[in-house]
Amino acid sequence: MRCLRQPVVLGELIGGILIGPTVLGSFLPDTYAVLFPNEPTIVMSRDALLKVGMLFFMFAAGLEVNLAALRRHKLTIALTSVLGGVVPFALGFGTVLLLPDLWGNKTPSFTLALFMGTALSISALPVIARILMDIHLIHRDIGITIMAAAMINDLFGWSLFAMILSSLGQGEQTSHLGIALALVFALSMLIVALGRWVIQPLLRRFNFFRSWPGGLLAVLSMLVFLAAVCAEKLGIHAIFGAFLVGVALSQSADPEQEQYIHQMVQPFALSFFAPLYFVSVGLKVNFSTNFDGMLVLLVIFIASLGKILGCGLGARIGGMSTREALAVGVGLNARGAIEIILASVALETHLISPRIFVALVVMALVTSMLSGPLLQRLVK
Repeated sequence: MRCLRQPVVLGELIGGILIGPTVLGSFLPDTYAVLFPNEPTIVMSRDALLKVGMLFFMFAAGLEVNLAALRRHKLTIALTSVLGGVVPFALGFGTVLLLPDLWGNKTPSFTLALFMGTALSISALPVIARILMDIHLIHRDIGITIMAAAMINDLFGWSLFAMILSSLGQGEQTSHLGIALALVFALSMLIVALGRWVIQPLLRRFNFFRSWPGGLLAVLSMLVFLAAVCAEKLGIHAIFGAFLVGVALSQSADPEQEQYIHQMVQPFALSFFAPLYFVSVGLKVNFSTNFDGMLVLLVIFIASLGKILGCGLGARIGGMSTREALAVGVGLNARGAIEIILASVALETHLISPRIFVALVVMALVTSMLSGPLLQRLVK
């Protein structure tokens, strides 16, 4: 993909499909079984490695966020995130209620409609961050707007999903959306404040970290895991905690310290952990069973229409040009691993059927693969 001047993450997603159950598992099942044994201990170890890798990748993505730039574009970001969440939610919610027979799900229509609206309103912050890094947009106004809007959309989306699971008696999530959002906001403010006023001064004071890279890496790892645990306890995915730690440490008054942290984290986060995770997305899906072409096309259409239209309209009203606004909508249309995680949890709790799960996964892969090349062409 790099030789073709496309985002590297696109090659990683395709690679996962090729070596996963869809291709290798179908044509050479014995080889696939040897490479990826289904023993519980091995599966658990592999999943743990991938989850740790995603935490560090999101920490590295958070280091790229510039809060000062967010304040300069707060109106555009607010409009983009609000319309980018409301429009796809309305399309997903309305489609389920208008076409109940198409979904063929045992879950009550209203609950399924809430879930589909939520699923279509979120974006994939890890995939979006990787795409923006690959095509060098993460520091530009378009990249800043996309990242901030994606973070806000996903925080609201995961909070609403937590409320839906709570209504089904799943987990310990809070059943009140307002309380969930307030807790998320409080956690965000707490982590950013601690990072700026406590952790950064301590790192500057203990200069021995500069001569002891392992010590700095141990401290950063502890902070990432602690924030991830706090996020999980609030019913939000752990990646947001890791992302917030990166955001907190990116606002350093000492440019040399900030650059040193970048040099410590990014090589193994972006070159080792991130590829493993994005390749693993293709290992989770087999398209040969439970594939409903009509349902897949419908989900892809309403997901892309809602996100591109909503986000693009918000960015345009916020002051961006038509081409830039369209680029923002296309960038936020990537669903990727976050959509697959949400769909997996919904399938495990019997909220959706395997047909809907496959449709959501296909939509996540298609939108992720198209977002990078289209975004690159729009901003060329």
